[in-house]
Amino acid sequence: MSSVALDIENTKPEAHHDEHEHHGNFWTKYIFSTDHKVIAKQYLFSGIFWALIGGSLSLLFRIQLGFPDADLSWLKPFLGHWINDAGKLDTNFYLAAVTMHGTIMVFFVLTAGLSGTFSNYLIPLQVGARDMASGFMNALSYWFFFIASVIMLISLFLETGPAAGGWVIYPPLSALPQASQGSGDGMTLWLASMAIFIASQLLGGINYISTVINMRTAGMSFSKLPLTIWSFFITAVIGTLSFPVLFSAALLLIFDRSFGTSFFLSDIYIQGEMLHNTGGSPILFQHLFWFLGHPEVYIVLLPALGLTSEVIATNARKPIFGYRAMIGSMLGIAFLSFIVWAHHMFVSGMNPFLGSVFMFLTLIIAVPSAVKAFNYITTLWKGNIRFTPAMLFSIGLVSLFISGGVTGIILGNSALDIQLHDTYFVVAHFHLVMGSASFFGMLAGVYHWFPKMFGRMMNDKLGYVHFWLSFVGAYMVFFPMHYIGIAGFPRRYYSYTNFDFTQSFTDLSAIISVAAIITVSAQLLFLFNFFYSIFKGKLAPKNPWGANSLEWTTPRVPGHGNWPGAIPVVYRWPYDYSKPGSDKDGFGDHIPQHIPFSQTPESNLEGEKDLIALEPELKKLGEEIYKNEDFH
Repeated sequence: MSSVALDIENTKPEAHHDEHEHHGNFWTKYIFSTDHKVIAKQYLFSGIFWALIGGSLSLLFRIQLGFPDADLSWLKPFLGHWINDAGKLDTNFYLAAVTMHGTIMVFFVLTAGLSGTFSNYLIPLQVGARDMASGFMNALSYWFFFIASVIMLISLFLETGPAAGGWVIYPPLSALPQASQGSGDGMTLWLASMAIFIASQLLGGINYISTVINMRTAGMSFSKLPLTIWSFFITAVIGTLSFPVLFSAALLLIFDRSFGTSFFLSDIYIQGEMLHNTGGSPILFQHLFWFLGHPEVYIVLLPALGLTSEVIATNARKPIFGYRAMIGSMLGIAFLSFIVWAHHMFVSGMNPFLGSVFMFLTLIIAVPSAVKAFNYITTLWKGNIRFTPAMLFSIGLVSLFISGGVTGIILGNSALDIQLHDTYFVVAHFHLVMGSASFFGMLAGVYHWFPKMFGRMMNDKLGYVHFWLSFVGAYMVFFPMHYIGIAGFPRRYYSYTNFDFTQSFTDLSAIISVAAIITVSAQLLFLFNFFYSIFKGKLAPKNPWGANSLEWTTPRVPGHGNWPGAIPVVYRWPYDYSKPGSDKDGFGDHIPQHIPFSQTPESNLEGEKDLIALEPELKKLGEEIYKNEDFH
């Protein structure tokens, strides 16, 4: 920490300077607040709650898969009639658990929990804004998410159980209430919850985009934005363009279920009786779903990659390698993510020529993804690395991103995908590259920005144990799944005991389940560290990591409005780490964004010396903005 050159003043607890923070009661300050930082914490706590439920559901079906002959009567007090008289998990509930695990983790944890938390918290702080463009709309987006969460939670307690058609809810199973037990009221609540959830995400996305475009402080051009902001901005654009398509699919599915339409149904027989539905196509639903479903991969992944960019550069004490290439790769990923959706549908009977087009586009998307991976590795190369828990989780993300991405190239080949589709090979691929990698990015963000959120430090030793259990556990769970997938294990099956070819993989399946139990249990260590540190953690310095971005110029725990006085003016990009001459200028190994070039004559490069002439104009602009603000 000596290289960070923390001054003694930074370690003192600071009073809250912002008078707005002291107004209002508990409800207006913490429940119905329009402060972006409070809303971010609401998303974070909600995401943690849903991660516990989603993780618990995964343990239930992993116990069933790893130990199909085990007596689960001990779970009866918790699951009631979903444990049958023989002590086995009910088959309908097994399908429901798989469905709800996927839904919860993809949408409620990794979309709302990750993007909702860090987009809300960091965008105003890092672009230099008092708050979001619309505080009311921001609060509304969270409460829409809260209502969606309540509806989804209620569906778990229905007599007939929650939705059980897979998290992709393909019709006709999801379109016909009489099709199965999990197609009844649970599916109706699933669709209602998702419709409200999508409204929440659109409200948030529009707010993020507006804030980045319109609310930047003086001097904060797009070329000076941290990569976190670029990732949140691009993610918001992707979500705003793609989520309405899923909303239309959900709406049309509700019509088919409740109002007798036939958008996705045609020539359906149930128990020998032909239904009246004609003219619809279940394949149409697949197109609508995956037009959101594939961009959703990057709605989940890009924010995690943005957080990782910031954490790696800060803890490697090096400028991020290829700043413009990183931005270009994210823009390339965003564009390509909209035109590769049908690689999820190679087995749906599509024209082989069309399949070859989507295969070609799918393989191309590996290029910008590889750019990001190589840039991370090059940033780490010969860096003065500090292995904080956040840094370990960021490096873990890079590892998972690469290993999961390699199998994506295999699945992008339509000839191979036809053989591997709906096997555990696919489960292994997307859990590594999307699920585990994004979750590691979220954890890296929590460890790194916890001091700014709560003014205290998390315990590093517990963080190290948490990382190694999670990292080794993730590979122990998902790496073996590639082998059982190649062997032919199909997804979503309740039991494999009746298949001769699966007998030689019984032990491997049990090892996966044990690893899953250990990995999920390790998250309890994180929860203890998180909640204990909020109240009892060591008081944090103002800038504990020696970072350059603007959020570390605020008070230790910023109030509503973020800065007690004028918002700092930005003069430089956020990655001036270990710059030659910076120690002679008195800034140690990092120069924050708000330090003018005129104060750093020893470290200025040739092009930067010319920028000194612009400083008075930028300073004057910052003063005018502060003078015209109505916030203070």
